[in-house]
Amino acid sequence: MARVYNFSAGPSTLPEPVLKKAASELLEYGSSGQSVMEMSHRSKVYEEIISECESLLRQTMNIPDNYKVLFLQGGASSQFTMVPMNLLTKTGKADYMVTGQFSKKAYGEAKRYGEINLVASSDDKNFSYIPELDKSKCNPNADYFHICFNNTIYGTKFHYIPDTGSVPLVADLSSCILSEPIDVSKFGLIYAGAQKNMAPAGLTVVIVREDLIGTTMDKTPTMYDYKLMADNDSMYNTPPTYTIYICKMVLEWIRDEIGGLEKMKAHNEKKAKILYDYLDQSQLFQSPVAAPYRSMMNVTFVTGNADLDKEFCSEADKRGFVNIKGHRSVGGMRASIYNAMPIEGVEKLVQFMAEFENAHK
Repeated sequence: MARVYNFSAGPSTLPEPVLKKAASELLEYGSSGQSVMEMSHRSKVYEEIISECESLLRQTMNIPDNYKVLFLQGGASSQFTMVPMNLLTKTGKADYMVTGQFSKKAYGEAKRYGEINLVASSDDKNFSYIPELDKSKCNPNADYFHICFNNTIYGTKFHYIPDTGSVPLVADLSSCILSEPIDVSKFGLIYAGAQKNMAPAGLTVVIVREDLIGTTMDKTPTMYDYKLMADNDSMYNTPPTYTIYICKMVLEWIRDEIGGLEKMKAHNEKKAKILYDYLDQSQLFQSPVAAPYRSMMNVTFVTGNADLDKEFCSEADKRGFVNIKGHRSVGGMRASIYNAMPIEGVEKLVQFMAEFENAHK
């Protein structure tokens, strides 16, 4: 069987050692006589799996003891509502930066629940940059300050952590979590859909400082209460059991085969450099994102000709470079080179891009 190079923005490619191990354990996990897919989440063997997954995540990200780790469902999009329902409860005010489609959606959802201040937006240039933070536009009494750290569709990323003072910083890290070390203590809450760098779709991870939970809005649904989920160790109801099991193995892969997040970062920087270096010298392909704002997870590029873009995507698919078409809202191309994408995949993509360019001079 020949595996393709999957450049999908999510669900994305998973580490092959993880897939192989999962395949070997599909019928029976350990000596349990059953698949993880079949076992009760209340069983001792599964409690060990979810407990180990949390422990590994804490170790990998160096999560302080005063933070809760929650394994939830509903995707990162559910957090657009859960965040305000749980945190927008003191002044009823929050600050948002809008740097892409998902932060725009989060901003729009939050406006349903309180007074939301738009501190900055890069909508004026089609989200091709990350605005600098102007503190004079911030509300020092805000309940929280929200950002999307990496913008999957537009290929931009925060290369600084906004200094929000005493206002808790909330960040959507869906498309860059585990790609590099990050100081969790600088955030009040981090959330991430797992289907980019952590696991298959179905799991949403929330890392939240303990003092920020327990004061939900009265109308908050039971399933949206962070404290209830924390008090029940993420098992108030059945969690996404198999996805958490895969997440545990991905964390083991980062620890045992990569060597931790510092080495993961170096690996990702090397991949991104190969692709951006080619784009910067290419006469056919261009990156719409200026160097200071470029994501190392999602690399967007165009030819400037929609028909040529379409031809490139079609040819790429035939050559085994799949899911490289850009998001429908922006067109062009996008190579999502998450943790599990091997350097070889990026090198071969660049080789194909050069061949395509030579053929279209």
